[in-house]
Amino acid sequence: MTTATASAPSGAPSDATSGLGAGAPRRGIAGKIVDRLGSGAVQVVMVILGLFWLVPTLGLMVVSLRTNQVNSAEGWWTIFTKPAELTITSYKNLLSGGFSASFWNTVLITVPTTVLVIGIAAMAAYAFAWMEFPGRDTAFLVVVGLLIVPIQIALIPIAVLYGNVGIFGSIPGVVLFHVAFGLPFAIFLLRNFFVGIPASLLEAARMDGASEWKIFASVVFPLGKPAIASLGIFQFLWVWNDMLIALVFADTGNQPMTKYLQSQMRQFGSNMDILSSGAFLSLIIPLILFFAFQRYFVQGMMSGSVK
Repeated sequence: MTTATASAPSGAPSDATSGLGAGAPRRGIAGKIVDRLGSGAVQVVMVILGLFWLVPTLGLMVVSLRTNQVNSAEGWWTIFTKPAELTITSYKNLLSGGFSASFWNTVLITVPTTVLVIGIAAMAAYAFAWMEFPGRDTAFLVVVGLLIVPIQIALIPIAVLYGNVGIFGSIPGVVLFHVAFGLPFAIFLLRNFFVGIPASLLEAARMDGASEWKIFASVVFPLGKPAIASLGIFQFLWVWNDMLIALVFADTGNQPMTKYLQSQMRQFGSNMDILSSGAFLSLIIPLILFFAFQRYFVQGMMSGSVK
């Protein structure tokens, strides 16, 4: 009885080597760095760096809670041994002055600007992404081109225009300027997000008899919440912290917080308590907004990274 042994051809790969090419591709240096960034030690280091990054904010808060005499005599870090030096007198003086009016002026400028930019940009982005009309691509290229137009070149022409129509120095004039220069980026951002929505969802809605407005309101806008939230945070922060437009287009009676605090810089040595408390109060609303929409903000930043 003979036993036949089948041997593999000389050119065929053996079992030991046949699986070498079927595994995951070799990771480069960048891939190895990314893997290590997820380790516990690196996360601890990042937390420590984040705490150090917050040290100036902590110092600002401490300075705002002490008198000018104490701040001039010693550094803010001495508060850990002298907690009795903390007082809210500077906040009382700040709120009893012109800061309260400038705070509400900032709200009246920032909130309408953010709402208008999001509303107009979302509708325009939907049209550029999913509606066919003559000159669509050309119009979108014009919008993209407006991204590189600097604000400074429009200050004088817009100021002359505002003077002719009688809105120079008013809050609506500041709002219109922010809306005009906020729309190009907003349309560009939302259009790139909306175009990634599956076309089958829109076609199904059209087959059910939904109009374009219904599709936008019921399908596109809800699905675009992450990108819209990200845009809202960016736009809110840009307008909230703006000083250039306020200096040019806002009168003293309509000045936002940034212009009010800038006017206090002329007496920097004598009103450090006003500046520090005003600057710290200006941080509160953006922080609340960011933490309230943090989940949508992260989703908006990560959208498009996974297909």
